[in-house]
Amino acid sequence: MRLATAGFVLLFVTMAQAQSTSADAKQVLALENAWNHAIEAKDTKAMDMLLADTMVALGSDGSFLKKKEYLASFKDPDFQPSQAVNEENRVEMYGDTAVAIGIFRIREIEKGKAKVHRERTIDTWVKINGQWKVAAAVAMTIPSTPPQ
Repeated sequence: MRLATAGFVLLFVTMAQAQSTSADAKQVLALENAWNHAIEAKDTKAMDMLLADTMVALGSDGSFLKKKEYLASFKDPDFQPSQAVNEENRVEMYGDTAVAIGIFRIREIEKGKAKVHRERTIDTWVKINGQWKVAAAVAMTIPSTPPQ
């Protein structure tokens, strides 16, 4: 009887943890979408709330940006986004750390011409004082024509 009770308790705890992980993963996916909307609107205040103070970003061009520089890049008048979406995105949970892996697409006007950029992304989110924040973001350009 004790073994059955212990097994039931272990199963219950495991299920509760899985549900919590699933809820956290869903929340991180929602925050990824909120980040996209902030990019579309060039809303650096909204982005600031999503990013950890020590956030770092590795851009698809190889540039390494700290939070302040990352946010400043969206203020550039030449940057004119019209759409920012995740074509696919999944979240892997590691306790109070979440890794979002996906494909990001942005439509923008660059030097007067409409362009579409696609990137493979890895965003690392950490739970700080109960709130999910981006600690690191990596983006690698997906070539519009596959290399031969």
